[in-house]
Amino acid sequence: MRHHDRTVDAFVESVRHREDVLGVVVTGSVAHGTERPDSDVDVQLVLTDEAFARAWQENRLSYVVRDVATYEGGYVDIKVAGPEFLRRAAAVADDPMRRSMLGARVAWSRLEDLAALVAAIPVLPEGVWEDRMASFIAQVRLHGGYFLAQAEKLGNTHLLHHAAAHTVSAGGRALLAHNRILFQGHKYLDGALASAERVPAGYARAAADLLERPGTATGAAYTSLLESFHAWPLPREQTLSTFVRDNELGWYSGAIPPEYR
Repeated sequence: MRHHDRTVDAFVESVRHREDVLGVVVTGSVAHGTERPDSDVDVQLVLTDEAFARAWQENRLSYVVRDVATYEGGYVDIKVAGPEFLRRAAAVADDPMRRSMLGARVAWSRLEDLAALVAAIPVLPEGVWEDRMASFIAQVRLHGGYFLAQAEKLGNTHLLHHAAAHTVSAGGRALLAHNRILFQGHKYLDGALASAERVPAGYARAAADLLERPGTATGAAYTSLLESFHAWPLPREQTLSTFVRDNELGWYSGAIPPEYR
């Protein structure tokens, strides 16, 4: 929408003369063309590496600017970055960060390669998707089987709901990986799965049943639906070891558990 474009232009004009600013990248709904009239404008403000280090130290990594907005109630939602930060994001960022840069566009830049840096962030090698499917299906099998059963046996309400939520979260993310879709956040998971091409029939109902009536019966129905849908790249005999490696031994490997990637 034109008033969003004018706001982007006004923000660029307000920062382009700063020596510590290298570029402005538009993200979010405005970049994707899905904005509402009252949507805010999301940007990555690319600073020099030195300025980004200062922003990190001063805990000024995200803030809002209102005075450049050209429409009532509008504002620019800013997250800061630096060239090295963007390079590391392309190598090791979690899914929400990668997803936030999908379709992003450079509004202004002093860096010749900024567009290429941004474009590299949402791209994952094929082998990573396979590893993710294995990690998430291991979580489905443990949370949807063992932990739900333990919760019922012990009468542990917290564990019951924790296991149900983690089963559905892991199953949803296994399906996203199967469809090569980046995870945007739990707020968007149902919508992403509803629009995915390869999802088992009745999935949404099975997931809702497990969340609404957590227990071994609904857990078995949910996990059975997933297991019968796809030949997941994880042999049964490697399930426990994979779960332990990914979720309990991160302190040793230095790897972030899959649900936070």
